[in-house]
Amino acid sequence: MSRMYSPTMPSVYIDQVGVEERVSRLNKRSIKKSSKRSMLNLAMSMLDLTTLEAKDTPGKVRQLCTKAMHPHDLPTIPAVAAVCVYPNLVRTARECLRGSKVKVAAVATAFPSGMSSRKVKLEETRWAVNEGADEIDMVISRGHFLSGEFRYVSDEIAAVKEACGDAHLKVILETGELSTLDNVRLASDLAMYAGADFIKTSTGKVQPAATQPVTLVMLEAIRDFYYDTGKKIGMKPAGGIATAKQALAYLVMVKETLGFDWLTPELFRFGASSLANDILMQLIKEETGVYQSLDYFSKD
Repeated sequence: MSRMYSPTMPSVYIDQVGVEERVSRLNKRSIKKSSKRSMLNLAMSMLDLTTLEAKDTPGKVRQLCTKAMHPHDLPTIPAVAAVCVYPNLVRTARECLRGSKVKVAAVATAFPSGMSSRKVKLEETRWAVNEGADEIDMVISRGHFLSGEFRYVSDEIAAVKEACGDAHLKVILETGELSTLDNVRLASDLAMYAGADFIKTSTGKVQPAATQPVTLVMLEAIRDFYYDTGKKIGMKPAGGIATAKQALAYLVMVKETLGFDWLTPELFRFGASSLANDILMQLIKEETGVYQSLDYFSKD
């Protein structure tokens, strides 16, 4: 029988020292050379290529979409999972990605601050979905959360989930503003029980963004939620993951915490556009035996 989650009750308390020791042990695991290429390809297929700047243009989005579908001339390198943009550029991305398997994700709910009324947040979510977004990345109201207004945050996530219709909902906790791992765990539980399809660390606009200890706490929350409900929730660390080596370390963490079932773009994503070029550089090294300069890859 599944227990009902009450947003007014404390979540699991986190042993920070234990989390850091677990991360340290996981970082000592290595991926053997025979598996490295397949894991790098897997990491590429899990990327959400993202452009979320005030200077974004339709031309920049089209360029990003082209790279998303065809990261490199080598046919063995897969397309990425999604392209993430502001709602006003969703239609451009949708048109460019038509016929491909790459999803269109849109940030909503007054990203990145979340400082707006619920009415405005829901209208923006519906607008993005109507423009063609397959996925919505929302931000929680951190001020309400930190003030202990957990019911408010839970109800807002549930309302946004309803506004998403058939689109998947990723809930951004903005863990850099939550201060403690206890808060990260509580926010993770709250988001999942309110209807999140994915939980996500960060907007990429606040430091620190994704970290391994925070990600491990969120993965353990997903594991416990699955044991409790039988429902698989996705995970997306975003911001601060810039190298293929870091990405592989995260995949080891996912495998050791959640198992092979989560090693798929349907349940795990990286939110880091700069990561793509380093993965490409490593894949080409595996293919040719020679490193190419980063100058050979587009800077998106």
